[in-house]
Amino acid sequence: MSEAANKALEYHKKGYNCAQAVACAFCDRLGKDEKEVFEIMEAFGFGMGSMGTCGAVSAMAAVVGMVESDGNLSEPKTKKVSYKAMKALTEQFREKNGSVICRELKGVDSGKVLRSCNGCIEDAAVMVEEYLNSK
Repeated sequence: MSEAANKALEYHKKGYNCAQAVACAFCDRLGKDEKEVFEIMEAFGFGMGSMGTCGAVSAMAAVVGMVESDGNLSEPKTKKVSYKAMKALTEQFREKNGSVICRELKGVDSGKVLRSCNGCIEDAAVMVEEYLNSK
């Protein structure tokens, strides 16, 4: 298992939600304040509080944004790069797990669990780590 995945799973054990666990696992590498990222990611857990988009997937989007955004408030030029990167990560996650929707991953309606929370956290962390290593 990757270093980032181990760190994310440790955070989850400490009580971080899935989005917080994944995003915060990359704070050191990205030079971001862990408390601030923790606060920002809080409402993305539990599928944005409604079992919608998986929090681990939302964390992938947050990390991509932190990496790809040019931060240019008057003339942003990096959105297409961010969207392309996130599209690829979303497709990779969906291909591996069958969905990016928390409710479906947990088998709420079907009774068939596609992936555990820890599995989603691990997968997202590994995918983000591979993405960052390819930069």
